[in-house]
Amino acid sequence: MAARAAAAAASLHHRNPSLLLPRALLLPVLFRQTGFSCNNFRFNQLSSTARFSSIAKPPSIPVRAQAKRSFSFKEEEIATRKHTSKKTADLCFEEPLKIVEYPDPILRRKNKRIDTFDDNLKKLVDEMFDVMYKTDGIGLSAPQVGINVQLMVFNPVGERGEGEEIVLINPRLNKYSKKIVPFNEGCLSFPGIYADVLRPESVKIDARDINGARFTVNLSGLPARVFQHEYDHLEGILFFDRMTDEVLDSIRAQLQALEKKFEDKTGYASPEKIETRKTKKAAAGFGKS
Repeated sequence: MAARAAAAAASLHHRNPSLLLPRALLLPVLFRQTGFSCNNFRFNQLSSTARFSSIAKPPSIPVRAQAKRSFSFKEEEIATRKHTSKKTADLCFEEPLKIVEYPDPILRRKNKRIDTFDDNLKKLVDEMFDVMYKTDGIGLSAPQVGINVQLMVFNPVGERGEGEEIVLINPRLNKYSKKIVPFNEGCLSFPGIYADVLRPESVKIDARDINGARFTVNLSGLPARVFQHEYDHLEGILFFDRMTDEVLDSIRAQLQALEKKFEDKTGYASPEKIETRKTKKAAAGFGKS
């Protein structure tokens, strides 16, 4: 977020400063790999074009210092027991990873929990960061790169070697503030499209890190905004689902252009049409769509 920070502060998928876990904690052993890899995940990126102007330069949040390992996470533990005899999914990816654009159905599919924390996961996270930096992003979710698992990555600064990187695996929303604020968001899956979205100002979340260790963290301001945007992706919710009808009208033509682009490229009818979208599919906050 400098020129990019300004740009970062301008667009939700591009540079969102505050979700920060020291790379030493999150990515203790990241190996770059070329060719083909399995059991990997991908992350979603916040548009890095500038539109976070409402938050000049959000302070970084030392996530490690805020992490707690005491919460129960009962639902996750129960789910884990049910799948002890098999992996969540046989995940594979080919380099280079590519951003999935609307209206690709991958963005609406259910995203599975991650049960295996191995070198493949670390390699995938490394590749996700590579894609994020190359596309000027500050955040990225797995479904945005074609892998339907619960994984997201961030670097609020959006520059390799600067700021701090955070990896959230199987994240769960614990609490969110009653105060709702607007923000001009963008998304790598919607190139060149930006519009206001209402979201809670702060959130408390539970998640696992790259090694599978559980932690709890409180986020506010830009970091909270980035998390919510990416968390929505893991829930199959897209940012325009949370827009008011008035705001949606301002980008309707651009969404239709992406739908046509998909049809021209694949030869298939668009899996969804903005014209047939139900009013306010997802309300502000974390209501079920």
